[in-house]
Amino acid sequence: MKLPPPLNRLSARALDGAMCAMMFAIQRRHRLHAGSRDALDSYIQSHLGRSRDEYFSPAPVEIVDAVGIPPYSLAWTSPISSGHAENDIAYAMHFPAPGNPQAPTVLFLHALMSASDRGYRQWAARFNAAGWGACFVHLPYHYSRVPRGFRNGELAITADLVRTAEGLRQGVAELRQLMAWLRQKGVNEFGLWACSYGGWIGALLASVERDFRFVALIEPIVNVDHAIWHSPTGLVLRRELRRVRIESELPARHFPLTSPMHGQPLCGAERVLLAAGQYDTISRAEDVGALQKLWPGAAMITEPQGHFGYRLMPAAWAWLQARGMVERSSVK
Repeated sequence: MKLPPPLNRLSARALDGAMCAMMFAIQRRHRLHAGSRDALDSYIQSHLGRSRDEYFSPAPVEIVDAVGIPPYSLAWTSPISSGHAENDIAYAMHFPAPGNPQAPTVLFLHALMSASDRGYRQWAARFNAAGWGACFVHLPYHYSRVPRGFRNGELAITADLVRTAEGLRQGVAELRQLMAWLRQKGVNEFGLWACSYGGWIGALLASVERDFRFVALIEPIVNVDHAIWHSPTGLVLRRELRRVRIESELPARHFPLTSPMHGQPLCGAERVLLAAGQYDTISRAEDVGALQKLWPGAAMITEPQGHFGYRLMPAAWAWLQARGMVERSSVK
């Protein structure tokens, strides 16, 4: 049953509000210390002048071939050390295309604090039926990578901006390693299906890798300044930052490396779909629209939902189908 627009909007705001309340409670567990400002300044200084390709550089990696019945579990040592043993093992579930291990492969990048892979397994089956392989990737601090004593995704975004940046760096570098491994298996074309926090990582990945037939960013976090200093989910985060005298100018110096708005998709913006919820208070439609303007040629769709809803993924699939981007016959 579809809700009337006013009730739809109220429902969306209630769900987003519940998420903000949960983030408020979780982030209160993470306090900065007296040296946090100097640590952030030192980290940013250490990467000044580096290109994105250098910052997200993937070290060569050996991923052991899985055996048995798919999906296959792929695990390897992360090129970035976080200091948490669980998080430093990268992991992906591989759903190869039946009978064609060299088929184009879509990378699923989940949202912050994503709680279940059930929906992604269903989307993997749909892509398999269209002749695609699929990989569901556990992003830093999520699923199999949650350090003991913490909640799923709790450490991915906190007031510790060094850890947050290193998590993004870790995620992008690991995905580049996974793509390199798949290329060794004969896969030479990819798709990107990335949501929220995964959309942030996906936008960064698209700025350093070009072999994408499509890039679908669904409610991606694109306005990093807003996420830190204005978003309702960042209330505790910015209180902590200000408590240790970190103002907006300092993290902004790192945006050329970690902000989607400071890069361009190497595959070409015409291959990009941006999807936004009309009532989203976390990844606002106006911010996604601003990214579309910065990426001339990118398409954008909206649906009447907040940050949490089920309309955008089917709408994104329909958009890709209408343009032949998920058909076996598509070519680069």
